[in-house]
Amino acid sequence: MPRISAQQLRSKYLNFFRSKGHIIIPSASLVPENDSSVLFTTAGMHPLVPYLLGQQHPGGKRVTNIQRCIRTGDIDEVGDETHNTFFEMCGNWSFGDYFKKEAITWSFEFLTSPEWLGIPLSRLAITCFAGDDDAPRDTESAEIWQSLGVPEHRISFLPKEKNWWIAGETGPCGPDTEMHYWIDDGHEAPAIYDQNEPRWVEIWNDVFMQFEKKTDGTLLPLEHPNVDTGLGLERVLAVLNGQKSSYDTDLFAGMWDVLALDQDIMSNDEIRKARIILDHIRAATFIVADGVEPSNKDRGYVLRRLLRRAMVMARLLNLKHHWLNALIGQVVANYAKDYPHLVEKSERIFAVIEKEQKKFEATLEKGLREFEKLMQKKGEIAGKDAFDLYQTYGFPWELTKELAEAAGQKVDKTQYESEFKKHQELSRTASAGQFKGGLASHSEKIVRLHTATHLMNAALRKVLGEKVWQKGSNITEERTRFDFTHDKKMTDEEKAKVEELVNGWVARDLLVKKEIMPLEEARKLNAIGVFGEKYADTVSVYTVYDPQTNEVVSREFCGGPHVEHTGIIGKFKIQKEEASSAGVRRIKATVG
Repeated sequence: MPRISAQQLRSKYLNFFRSKGHIIIPSASLVPENDSSVLFTTAGMHPLVPYLLGQQHPGGKRVTNIQRCIRTGDIDEVGDETHNTFFEMCGNWSFGDYFKKEAITWSFEFLTSPEWLGIPLSRLAITCFAGDDDAPRDTESAEIWQSLGVPEHRISFLPKEKNWWIAGETGPCGPDTEMHYWIDDGHEAPAIYDQNEPRWVEIWNDVFMQFEKKTDGTLLPLEHPNVDTGLGLERVLAVLNGQKSSYDTDLFAGMWDVLALDQDIMSNDEIRKARIILDHIRAATFIVADGVEPSNKDRGYVLRRLLRRAMVMARLLNLKHHWLNALIGQVVANYAKDYPHLVEKSERIFAVIEKEQKKFEATLEKGLREFEKLMQKKGEIAGKDAFDLYQTYGFPWELTKELAEAAGQKVDKTQYESEFKKHQELSRTASAGQFKGGLASHSEKIVRLHTATHLMNAALRKVLGEKVWQKGSNITEERTRFDFTHDKKMTDEEKAKVEELVNGWVARDLLVKKEIMPLEEARKLNAIGVFGEKYADTVSVYTVYDPQTNEVVSREFCGGPHVEHTGIIGKFKIQKEEASSAGVRRIKATVG
């Protein structure tokens, strides 16, 4: 097959579906307008949910486009042959118009016709939905594929985890049929598709939206079934050109050069680090162009994580000082024709990312100084030290490992991971084995709520008296739930006073300090914890204090994690105060 560029593939796809009566629509922003269930547009269907649910689209019942997307669920896989944080999804949709027969027939034609992609049938395999208690086996799709010439032994039926599509927790959904491409030119594709064989790469997915999933999990048939398809531009481009990964395609042309890196002389680990840099800076450039700035919450948190991870990898590869601006400029140049808004927003993109770079470099310097102190004092870095560097300074494991190895030392990763588990265990109740604070994760929102819960506890003790003791808590992404000893309903004035105190401490941007100390020393400092809780001989104590006056607002036994300063918590609001059990009240509260 002749080589094809990204621009040619985009044009072929759009022209093909225009020939089938589809209207071409522009890519929507990476920041969703119609779907609050996700931080970013993760699929071409997200901007189209209202139309998939029945609203009339201004372009009619058939539309097609190339949608820019962000997915971070498998960020740890980035750097391999197939995963990208930012990617382009070629899609075509039917809003209550055509269905399985047309969608599958057109997919087959576009993939195999010499006029379009010309992929040999011998290198394709198909999967369909196997059926379960909720929905039937999709034999109709399999029969359509067979009628087009796909042999029965190349069609597999897989469960819902593989062949069912829904963009979020609820909404339009249904069975899908996926197309897989055999990438190894040196060997013929096996007769039967094996989902565990990495040489089979998924390249296209036709979703047949027959249902709407409700919040209670039930599936209701849609009055007008829809079609939602997605062909991954990066993956298809790589396999069609016989390239190992998307990082070898013209989408990344010039990016390797500006980093002055040559894959031919790099180790596999160095190539993985470089790919992470290319992927994360490309994604960050697009995210900033769509109005997001680095922060400690939501989209800004994702952006910050991408940038800082790329910066760590750049340090490990010893990239030249101006690597970041040069790479951003190359991303903008590569995509200028198809995404001109990158050029229009380029000044802002450079400014926002440069500011974050300076901020993170300052943080890293603090960690580096502490690393040097540890090396001078102990001559080595233990796994526990590595975790403390991460916990206190945000100093990543990869950097600690590389620096230690450069000094002829090895860091025990097992001990590091063990310390991380201990960190989680510290916040579990001794009796039930559940997180004190209900920390199901260490997400930015939960961390802010966790610290806010400490402030609420301190405020309750000020307003209601020191007879108030924590009896338990549970924290989710949406709220904190806090149980405490008190024998009567709180008045509106008492609740308002608690809110005022907490928000006042937030506004003062107090510091939060973690210390590990003997239990008796912590008790002498009047640290408090869960009433009746049994603590270890050595405990973790978090103190919220004013560095100007040394006034201590809160000091508690806790395993964390917490914010470093209260100013990022947001506005605290009590949603509900009610009885929990005899002599115990319960508050549910949120932060903005």
